Amino acid sequence: MTSSASSERFTHTRAGQTAVLTTLDPREPLLDDLEPLGDVVADARVVGIGEGAHFVHEFNLARARLIRYLLERHGFTHVALELGAADAIAVNPWLAGDGEESDLSRLSGPLTLGVLGELLRWLRDYNRGRPRPVQVIGIDLPNTLTLRPDLDPVAEYLRLVDPDAGDLVAGVLRTADEITGGSAAVSAPQWGRLDPAVRDGLTAGLARLSLRLRALEPLYVSRSDQQRYDAARRQLDAACHADYMLQAMNNLFSGAGLPGDTSVRDRFMATCVHWHLARAGVGARVVLVAHNNHIQKTPVTFGGHLTGLPMGHYLARELGSHYRAVAMTHTAGEVPEMRVPAEGSPVGFAVEPVRLDAPEPGSVERALIDAGLGGVVTVTDLRQPDPVTASPDRIRSQSAVMDTPLHQAFDAVVCTPTATLDATVDF
Repeated sequence: MTSSASSERFTHTRAGQTAVLTTLDPREPLLDDLEPLGDVVADARVVGIGEGAHFVHEFNLARARLIRYLLERHGFTHVALELGAADAIAVNPWLAGDGEESDLSRLSGPLTLGVLGELLRWLRDYNRGRPRPVQVIGIDLPNTLTLRPDLDPVAEYLRLVDPDAGDLVAGVLRTADEITGGSAAVSAPQWGRLDPAVRDGLTAGLARLSLRLRALEPLYVSRSDQQRYDAARRQLDAACHADYMLQAMNNLFSGAGLPGDTSVRDRFMATCVHWHLARAGVGARVVLVAHNNHIQKTPVTFGGHLTGLPMGHYLARELGSHYRAVAMTHTAGEVPEMRVPAEGSPVGFAVEPVRLDAPEPGSVERALIDAGLGGVVTVTDLRQPDPVTASPDRIRSQSAVMDTPLHQAFDAVVCTPTATLDATVDF
């Protein structure tokens, strides 16, 4: 479709140029209604696809459809998800068709299954009959925020290349075994209940292993190879970041968190995206699937208070216009939300629909409602806000509202009229 034909689909709104999408169904063969996104993503090496809340059925459908569009119409080569490297390695054979459909619950923990299960099941179905199945890469810390998923392969590697470090590795693993939660809502408080000397010993042990691994790179590579060394270094780096985030999240839950502390996780994710881009070679293009508050380019603030610098902020600084971010939001009167704590839940919380106030003046949702588009699925190019009326400066985030200049935070936004709970979520 030509750009002039594409522009005819747009309605001018305060948020920018808005087009109505014909379906959310990722299995619909035609993708022409998504062509208004063509100019937004044309030169991008990385495109972030967000969601305004976890566990939303409509967002999972829309993300799957956008992944298809970017793979088939724009030649994107990789799909990166908000999950740990070990989780991605475990699930990729299943995505390629190995095993039974029901095996996903065994291969991924309950939180990964709840957040990404619907999308992963679609990817497995999408791969059927494809000569080259789509694989996923994990650019996040483990969704459990535990240490063993990354430390186990590091320990195995060090037994091969540096057996003299065995006592140091064993001490770190003993403490890691005390942190076994199904999500940060469980694992961070477990970390907080450890003796302070044990917690400090864990941090010191991880730091010593990290510095030793970096210093002895030539020796380690001579005893293995560069690829295995690079993977071990990345996994140990993930464990060091997870250790920091255990403290950050424990402090957050107790009300003593430092402003911007969650930036440590997002900086790690941005670094992982670059790590994969560098190894994928010339022509690699990544579809990056994560929450809106991870893919946005501006600092994450609520009520004027800084939460953190997101992954998208770092990617935009480093990639410039080669990074694009597509948010997702909704105009519905309720949204699935996490209730913490929840007794007996494997992830420490329950997911329940909560009622929402009507979208606020100044929000992207209100701009679409005022344009008569609140009851349909839309995509808005935020790069061209109304030159007369102030562009939106807020967007829904979970059951709250996040304040930021939308045209600086995102390049486009997909909006759905409903936000229903993914039926596969069982906690």
